[in-house]
Amino acid sequence: MTSLTYNRILIGIIIIGLLAALTINWQRHLVEEKNTTIEMVMDYEDLVELAQIEGIPPAKAFKDFKEAGVTSLAVYESTLEKLDKRGKAAVFSGANILDQSRTGGLTDPFWRDMVAAGRIAPEDVYITAQDKEVFAEVREDLNRRLGPGRVVILNEGERLILAAKANYEKVIKWNLGLPKSELREVVNQGYYLVPRPTNYTKVTPGDVNSVFERLQAVDSSKVSAVMFTGDEVLGYPDLLPLTVQNFKDRGLTLAMIEHPLQLRFVKQEGLLDLATAIHYKAARVYTIPKDEQLKMKISEAILRWETTTNLERNIRINLLHRFEKAEPGMSLYETNLAYISGVKKALAAQGFAFGRAGTFEPYFPQPWLLALVMLGATAAGVLLLSLIVPLPLRWQGLLLIGLAAVLIFPVLKGGGTLTRQMTALASALIFPVLGMTWQIDRWRKQEIAGELTGRKGIGSLITNGMGALIATTAISLAGGMYLAAVLSDIRFFLEMEIYRGVKLTFVMPLVLITVVYFSRYNLFDFDETAGIKGIWRQIVKILNHPIDVKTLLFIGAAVFAAWVYVGRSGHTAGVPVPAVEQKLRMFLEQMLYARPREKELIGHTAFLLAVMSIYQRWPRFTQYLLIVTATIAQGSLIETFAHLRTPVYMSFIRGLDGLVLGVLIGLMALVGLYAVFSLVRAWRRRPATHE
Repeated sequence: MTSLTYNRILIGIIIIGLLAALTINWQRHLVEEKNTTIEMVMDYEDLVELAQIEGIPPAKAFKDFKEAGVTSLAVYESTLEKLDKRGKAAVFSGANILDQSRTGGLTDPFWRDMVAAGRIAPEDVYITAQDKEVFAEVREDLNRRLGPGRVVILNEGERLILAAKANYEKVIKWNLGLPKSELREVVNQGYYLVPRPTNYTKVTPGDVNSVFERLQAVDSSKVSAVMFTGDEVLGYPDLLPLTVQNFKDRGLTLAMIEHPLQLRFVKQEGLLDLATAIHYKAARVYTIPKDEQLKMKISEAILRWETTTNLERNIRINLLHRFEKAEPGMSLYETNLAYISGVKKALAAQGFAFGRAGTFEPYFPQPWLLALVMLGATAAGVLLLSLIVPLPLRWQGLLLIGLAAVLIFPVLKGGGTLTRQMTALASALIFPVLGMTWQIDRWRKQEIAGELTGRKGIGSLITNGMGALIATTAISLAGGMYLAAVLSDIRFFLEMEIYRGVKLTFVMPLVLITVVYFSRYNLFDFDETAGIKGIWRQIVKILNHPIDVKTLLFIGAAVFAAWVYVGRSGHTAGVPVPAVEQKLRMFLEQMLYARPREKELIGHTAFLLAVMSIYQRWPRFTQYLLIVTATIAQGSLIETFAHLRTPVYMSFIRGLDGLVLGVLIGLMALVGLYAVFSLVRAWRRRPATHE
């Protein structure tokens, strides 16, 4: 086989790139450490309705929930239906008024006179209100929602009445505008205000400005964030600049609601453009979906907030829905108080403060540091290629310069998001394979030198296995540092931009390590090396292998394993997680700072068993399967850093937790197998007895 050498110049460039990556990640860590304030938000409507259900004065409910931990209340736009239910307005359809008049059910003299005067039209909707502010708001809002000419004042005397040309069933549910009375009450009760406006159809400058004019009813310092409702942000599509200007003038934070599948955000047109235009003064929001919360106990909901939300996903606004069912031994009111106080206590124990939601400073790494990282990642790719296909130094240099130039140039020009994502993907594919390749070459060198002859004791297997695993994991961690650094900026922290190529990250390293293994070893002949030309021969031999029941069973098991492995990747609904595994995850989340992935625990165990298989000269096919499984762990470790919303420190600790726990499980498996094999060998050597 042609000698394959590790180009020291490329290794030197990789080290330089790693130093640049560590510098960026340290800067990122400092940015992440400054953002530790959580805003605890409940819906104003939820709290008022809860007080009504339990017969508790609203003032007491406001006081109790503020003490329990709620910092802010979200106020939605009014609807005619809500105003009618709360007694702030009365809404009638013209058809219903006329019908009551015909049947004799219309007892109010005022309405009888209106019918007699012919002023009631069956297709119109009539709204009356005693409060002049409410009446003025409804009139203004209906004019904006319906358009000019469709809303008229029918009476301005003691009884204020509007007539609107609209469909009754629909108009009573339409969002109108933010009610000033609720805005003032929220602030007067000592809470921050989170308004939840909607956009307008054919939005006008007056529509946009009217929303922010309503907010002038309260102290601007008490408006903590704006969380839009509906499919569009205010001002979309043509008046976003006006919305941006109002945000900047008032120093408002944009609340961005995480998608239920935990990938980016609930779809709202214009959301990302708005966040960019206000220089990323935005906070990520999480809420437990109502249909999911219905199935949960408060202890489970608290655990959700404690283990997987604020710390791991950069959530800084917790939108908490009330529980609809009381816990045993508690009233509904007490249940919800316990829920809020439990969430606050759990998060306070993690070091979070509470108040107005924290935001990240608009961090972007220096382009020259990114350039060094990208140069190092390119060098790693060229090095791996040279370890599969022998390349002259000249070609290695040309590849390095050419590929690096293509990747780096856009970054130096002030852009380069796509090339940074390409570099991140390349790092995730290259470094786990590079680490495993280096280890395979070490084992192969020992084998050629005759160092693997003779049976190794358990102590030798443990020390050699742990040393090899730590070294290989260190190379993979370097790849994780590369990935985390090259995608470090506020857009990725907020998940406005994401790592691309998750499925490929899980599959491609296994393909590459297969190519590497086939280029070093012959899968079907223990004593024969394959060489680069032997890769295809081995593939052909596999394809020509007779299909028997045993082979079919193996293929079926492999397909099932691949389905589970790939199906568990990403954020789309895939392979379900068994209940016992969910409990294991919950246990690890409570026991460890950062729960490692099961793939790493399995893969690290497989690595130690691979060491045993190499030293005890097990069949090549068994060695290959263990090495592929070990590569899964290395790839998973790097993929951890692809979650850019997770603090880099937490991702690093997650990798170390996985290594430590994986080593412990692997050592138990190693010692157990060694003991079994020793007993089997002893049993085989026992003297035969004859009758």
